[in-house]
Amino acid sequence: MPGLYRLGNPDRSSPVFVSANYTLSFDALRSALQDVDAYILVLDTKGINVWCAAGKGTFGTDELVDRIEATSLVEHVDHRRLILPQLGAPGVSAHEVKARTGFSVEYGPVRAADLPEYLSAGATEEMRRVTFPLRDRAVLIPVELRNVAFEIVAAFAVLFILGGLVPAMIALTAVLAGAALFPILLPVLPTNDFTSKGMLLGAAVSVPFALYYLTTGAGWTRIVYATGTVLLMVAVVGYLALNFTGCSTYASRTGVKGEIFRYIPTLAAMAVMGLATIVVSVAGSILGWF
Repeated sequence: MPGLYRLGNPDRSSPVFVSANYTLSFDALRSALQDVDAYILVLDTKGINVWCAAGKGTFGTDELVDRIEATSLVEHVDHRRLILPQLGAPGVSAHEVKARTGFSVEYGPVRAADLPEYLSAGATEEMRRVTFPLRDRAVLIPVELRNVAFEIVAAFAVLFILGGLVPAMIALTAVLAGAALFPILLPVLPTNDFTSKGMLLGAAVSVPFALYYLTTGAGWTRIVYATGTVLLMVAVVGYLALNFTGCSTYASRTGVKGEIFRYIPTLAAMAVMGLATIVVSVAGSILGWF
């Protein structure tokens, strides 16, 4: 819940940390400060983490000012200093907070684990650097797979029943490539946009299936089916890769919006063309068009 919380036995000189009412954000902060007497001012971010809430505006200037007033913070501390997470900076206008409340905004390190060192020695360059290493990217894989678990099972079952093992494996491979393989390979995939990286990965994982169709039969039916397979896999993996713009601090809010508007029409068109191509291929095979 939003509000002012005591950590340990704070007094009127104890630091005040600002966080979001997102369980993992609050727990990470509390764990990092387990040996520190402090106050934690929790903003109402609608249950969203600090970085995402800052982009959406809920971890913002007005909410911070309102929460300072609602908790009567001036009655609990003599100083006028607030320590905010660095990733909350895009949503907060420090000079406006100062003008409206008298409290100065100070940005702490990127990671809550660095707060004890930050309190004793100040910020280092390493504390300010935002990284997205393999360990952090790998953590996202179970989350992404859980989000699409139903779709994976449903697509595999339906395609297996209607078309056999190969179509079912195509669907499974596309989803696993976008949700699991993409975050692992993110730094080594060429191009700058997440979506174009995913589209390239989709093209790569589609090659074995396209070759399978081209080498296990002859005629236009196989060529058309292989083409549809490539289009669909590129579209699916590209779309799943686009979702990762919300998981990485590499992408700004405006950058994410730009990527969505730039690529969604293309991905949709590829998906439609892929499905249409496969339908034509199947119909052609049944009716003897090719």
